[in-house]
Amino acid sequence: MRIVLVIVSCLVLVACKKQETVQEPLEYKVNEDLTSYQEVSSISLGGAGAAEITAYDAITRQLFAVNNGSVNKIDIIDVSNPATAARVNSISLSAYGGYVNSVDIYNGRLAAAIESIDKQGNGKVVIFNTSTLTEVKVIQVGALPDMVTYTKDGQYILTANEGEPNDAYTVDPDGSVSIIKVSDYSVRTINFSAFEAQLSTLATKGFRIYGIGKNFTKDIEPEYITISDDSKTAWVTLQENNAIAELDIVAGTIKKIMPLGFKNYGTAGNEIDPSDRDSKIEFSALYNKVFGMYLPDAISQYTYNGVPYLFTANEGDAREYAGFSEMRRVGSSSHVLDPTAFPNAAILKTDAQLGRLNATTTLGDTDGDGDFDAIYSLGSRSFSVWNAVTGEQVYDSKNELDRKALELQVYDDGRSDDKAVEPEAITIGRVGSKQIAIVGLERADAFAIYDITNPANPQFIKMFKTGDAPEGVLFIPASKSPIQQSLIVVSSENDGVIKIYKANKI
Repeated sequence: MRIVLVIVSCLVLVACKKQETVQEPLEYKVNEDLTSYQEVSSISLGGAGAAEITAYDAITRQLFAVNNGSVNKIDIIDVSNPATAARVNSISLSAYGGYVNSVDIYNGRLAAAIESIDKQGNGKVVIFNTSTLTEVKVIQVGALPDMVTYTKDGQYILTANEGEPNDAYTVDPDGSVSIIKVSDYSVRTINFSAFEAQLSTLATKGFRIYGIGKNFTKDIEPEYITISDDSKTAWVTLQENNAIAELDIVAGTIKKIMPLGFKNYGTAGNEIDPSDRDSKIEFSALYNKVFGMYLPDAISQYTYNGVPYLFTANEGDAREYAGFSEMRRVGSSSHVLDPTAFPNAAILKTDAQLGRLNATTTLGDTDGDGDFDAIYSLGSRSFSVWNAVTGEQVYDSKNELDRKALELQVYDDGRSDDKAVEPEAITIGRVGSKQIAIVGLERADAFAIYDITNPANPQFIKMFKTGDAPEGVLFIPASKSPIQQSLIVVSSENDGVIKIYKANKI
């Protein structure tokens, strides 16, 4: 009995000592003023297309930035001192195919998603050593890998293969997701064909299959991926389809598709300015039967009280090709509004009202008589939060991003007819006691910070100016930062500039 008690006592002591050595992550300890982020450095990589997506390597204290400017490459930026950040090297990608669309890093391994020179052909993921810059592995994935990400445990790499058609719309590859097992770099590429029988049910909830032929597997276009905390589940935005798909990573199967429905611009708080030719910026709620399709680009997840929540940047995107284009202005003579649904159609179709608004021709003719009973525009000019278990929307920023951009004097009225501030990017991070979301606004040239500690009730903190057309927003937590403070990195595709922001400690 004494021996047993001694053994038990020893085990308790070991357990206690283990508990005593558990350390909170640094970002939980470093409190910063979220309103005080300011630019500490700006690096130009060469103009339009020269700065899109950026990843950070904590081992080398370097940023790896997509550059599709004059040549296809990844630029490497030393940020060991963010205030004096400078480009120090680059990796040429000309030997691997067409544009590089995305990068991610885990434990000294850089994964780059590269499309084929023939954009409808299968793409590649190329792995590089971040210290030596040597090639580690080349893996074939699906057509047009638009986004690449490691799982949080580093055991898998996933790509969202958008599979866009050619301009004539005569070749349209499957949209798919590729799952790469890092231990042996084996790959499995899966499409969405298993859900074709559910199309009619999905469509009633806002899911879209459209285009020439309306082919289910070819019309689905995965855009962006976020990973669960346990690295077992992925959620993929299907942008043009107005949905999010849930993926079992280990099994390599699609579990479900969650349509996102539509946003009613006639509801209080959702008011929009739909005209770029009315010589004013005015958000009006007069527009009943006018809807926004969420069509999210970036997605990020945060688990709160055991429930995963999905945060989407609802950019909107159209299919506009020589062989097929879905868009038409509401004021066009060929975009006929139903006289019963829109008794004041003549007034609504003027430039000062809805005439300039870009709308899809694929939705709105609910009775099939050739005119439009409702109007559906691109994106929702907002970011949203969704319960990943139920698919229910628990929050939408309504028109707050537009209004805050106007207050900051960065709202571009020339985009009112399209997608306004155009939320493009979203990422989540931890600063002290607060969980935050950073939302990149492509057409406002800005990003907004929200306190999302309670994901059902995000609170706007502040909006900050960026370079021209921010494409990628990266958060570096204090625990990985070279200065042990959080950093925000914004990559802007129109001017090829990367900006780094730092906050003040409190």
